[in-house]
Amino acid sequence: MVNRVGLVVPSSNVTVETELPRLLSRATGTRFAFHSSRMRMHSVTPEELRAMNAQRERCVMEIGDAGVDVVLYACLVAIMATGRGEHRIAELAVAEQLAAGGSGAKVLSSAGALITALTDLHATRISLVMPYMKPLAEKVVDYLTGEGFEVVGWRALEVADNSDVGCIPGDRIMEAARGLDLVSSDALVISACVQMPSLDLVQRAEDEFGLPVISAATAGAYAVLRSLGLPVDLPDAGSLLRADRPLRAA
Repeated sequence: MVNRVGLVVPSSNVTVETELPRLLSRATGTRFAFHSSRMRMHSVTPEELRAMNAQRERCVMEIGDAGVDVVLYACLVAIMATGRGEHRIAELAVAEQLAAGGSGAKVLSSAGALITALTDLHATRISLVMPYMKPLAEKVVDYLTGEGFEVVGWRALEVADNSDVGCIPGDRIMEAARGLDLVSSDALVISACVQMPSLDLVQRAEDEFGLPVISAATAGAYAVLRSLGLPVDLPDAGSLLRADRPLRAA
């Protein structure tokens, strides 16, 4: 059986369509196919994010035509910049649109997936690395605070062009993480963005820092597996995706 995953992504995003298939290919006993629809967006600014979100209905209609089993709205900041609780509103709107077209696909968002992953790790004090300009990064911090998390530290790499976000070197991301107060953190979100590359860093960072490390990509994979009722046990991608969860936050 093939599980069909629909992705609604910014037009300039190239990372999530690479990292999510790489992650889910590690699942045993099941296969995945990926189908994307794109919303025009180049610069990660409030104006372009609003214009991008306005294209959502068209993209959802296109994805629904592919007969997908689950849909992931894959732009975390587009939802979090809109206002607190927006991931619930957006997921419900997408589900209603799909249902009106006869689709029973599960609906997820990168924003909601990150919150679910942190909750399931029992992490209340978190640290973040983000590619965004500081005003947008502050909106992400406020959003997560509104969900009950204490953000004890965060770094914004201030890369405005979304294509450039997909090329941020891993060493720069790790350097930013090392500058955070991880002793006081229950978990580190090493990439709060599906476009900023993180897959090769998650296990490396968890081994170095000794606490759960997740990214928008690993949280998305976790949410997809759970939504489809599949086992969550992917190697070399952090404790969130291991069945035994060797590093659970206190």
